[in-house]
Amino acid sequence: MFSRSRRRLTLFYAGVMCLFLVVLIFVVQKTMEWSLTSEQSNELMDTATSIVDAQHYANQHTDSSLNDDNNFYRNINERLFFYVFDADGKLLNFSRASFRIEPFILDVIAEWDAPDGDVKVYGKTAENGRETKVMMTARIVYQAGNDPQTVYVGKDVTAMYYGLQKATYALIFLGILALIAASVIGFFMSGKAMVPLKEAYERQRQFAADASHELRTPLAVVMASADLLDNAPGINDPFLKQVIADVRDEVKKMSRLVGDLLVVARSDNKALKLNRTNFDLADVLEQTVRMITPIAEKKNIAVTVDKGAADEGAATKVFVYADEQRIRQLVMILTDNAVKYTPQNGKVTLGIDRTHKDDNKIGFFVADTGIGIADEDKERIFDRFFRVDKARSRAMGGNGLGLAIAQEIVNLHDGQIAVESKLAGGTKFIVELPAD
Repeated sequence: MFSRSRRRLTLFYAGVMCLFLVVLIFVVQKTMEWSLTSEQSNELMDTATSIVDAQHYANQHTDSSLNDDNNFYRNINERLFFYVFDADGKLLNFSRASFRIEPFILDVIAEWDAPDGDVKVYGKTAENGRETKVMMTARIVYQAGNDPQTVYVGKDVTAMYYGLQKATYALIFLGILALIAASVIGFFMSGKAMVPLKEAYERQRQFAADASHELRTPLAVVMASADLLDNAPGINDPFLKQVIADVRDEVKKMSRLVGDLLVVARSDNKALKLNRTNFDLADVLEQTVRMITPIAEKKNIAVTVDKGAADEGAATKVFVYADEQRIRQLVMILTDNAVKYTPQNGKVTLGIDRTHKDDNKIGFFVADTGIGIADEDKERIFDRFFRVDKARSRAMGGNGLGLAIAQEIVNLHDGQIAVESKLAGGTKFIVELPAD
């Protein structure tokens, strides 16, 4: 139980840490991308402004100094480029991009539809799988009495994006390392947190075991005294007879509770041992029906054994290798619960489950037409002292340990127990046990 809780805590904290790291990496990556692209955009806009001014100057002074200006812009940063076109699409001036990407740049310019001054990033994947990223903007050069010209300025930012991609991969790798470290630390710390819980649980378990042992003797004495009083010839008063009967009933309830607590304490201490033998499971079901019938008849409940749709010629006996006493206890717990929670004139059915195909498993079921179990309570019905309706369970003599003990017995046999139920639609418990 504690190891399972420790794993759940570790997984929970690891999940929280994983979510935190994913959000952190996403925010950091977007922040780096915004920071780099904003700086590149500012540089591009400044360059575009300078080129527009230079183009104004070139339009007014048609001398040989223009070529020197072109060389100046190329020498600033070889990744920067610009093209100047008139209204008819004629190339007036340029500082060429790399021959590798120039066809792509010209295609972008031919399909340009961004507003004046906007910065856009375009990408193209080459045949070798490498993607090229280009950041571009366009500015209009207005001239008095002439058609406007358009300056397209761009920069090859492929290296920047690849650097950003590598930084993202590095962040992911560091995040995975941090997640692994957090999981290890979480597992260690959850183990530390479980120490006082284990100690408290051990003290509680030991107290339950000691109390169960100590209470058995006085309860037996009280029961024997009640029997003597009930049979005493001098006690004929009906009121006293009823008081003695009530005392015996309460002692029986206490004895059952003490016995259940002792079983639970032994199972926690791994002291509950199995005495496995081969026996007929069908015979156990039939015997349980005979034992429970007198109680069920008080509520006019029919308790029957379903023989099942066995194949023709199949053996009527179903042998299982298990602890017969514990399996009888298991069947009685499930059947007693079914009778308790089935209203007047209902029906309880026990039977061998012949629907599964695993030859290494033997299954049986206990079904009723009772009040059923809500979906939100199904996961907790096997918890100790859990009762769906506490007032009703107390009135019926339940202590909330029956199904917990049933699950312990199934677990000791390496079996499985499942429940199918819906409110006002009855309940069916299905148990699977190893055949050998």
